[in-house]
Amino acid sequence: MIKLMMCLRRKEGMSRAEFQDYWRNNHAQLFMRFADSYATKKYLQDHTIDTPINDAIQASRGMREPYDGVAEVWFESEGALMKAMESPEGQKLSALLLEDESNFLDHAGSTAFLTREVEF
Repeated sequence: MIKLMMCLRRKEGMSRAEFQDYWRNNHAQLFMRFADSYATKKYLQDHTIDTPINDAIQASRGMREPYDGVAEVWFESEGALMKAMESPEGQKLSALLLEDESNFLDHAGSTAFLTREVEF
């Protein structure tokens, strides 16, 4: 199992609450309509919470401010992801998602990468 991880920053002028509301109630619904045709095994949104604990952790380690959220999209394998992305349905979904992301994401401030879990 692999995960497409997307560390997200909100569009300028949006509050974190507005970002998370749009992401949860609009973007996720769009994605979920096509999740099966995209070979998605699981989709999670991790919403950053506003807490002084975050500030303390960042200050103690000299870290940057947190992302506004992290998306996890699970796939069976890299091959399954590539097959889904290259399919006509996958290309259509990618275009739809990219268009919708312009409503709430700062793409230049965000990042995406593939991971594999390692349990201990």
